[in-house]
Amino acid sequence: MSKEEFTAIMPYISADLVGLIARKNNMSEEDAVLKLYNSKLYSALEDETTKVWHYSTDMLYSLFEQEEQTGNIAFPDV
Repeated sequence: MSKEEFTAIMPYISADLVGLIARKNNMSEEDAVLKLYNSKLYSALEDETTKVWHYSTDMLYSLFEQEEQTGNIAFPDV
């Protein structure tokens, strides 16, 4: 995937994930954005070479929860 294509899809992936974080944690989208942007998951997500962006929103949320609970992320082989 080209850098331009990746840059174009990241806002959609992030917005979906922020919405899910906000809903499941009963928080504002602003707070959800801050939590996501300060996570290890987001660091991996914004690096196209990790291919984390391939994961579904539900899978990304599961990884986000895992990081919140343990401080670590175990990325699945998909």
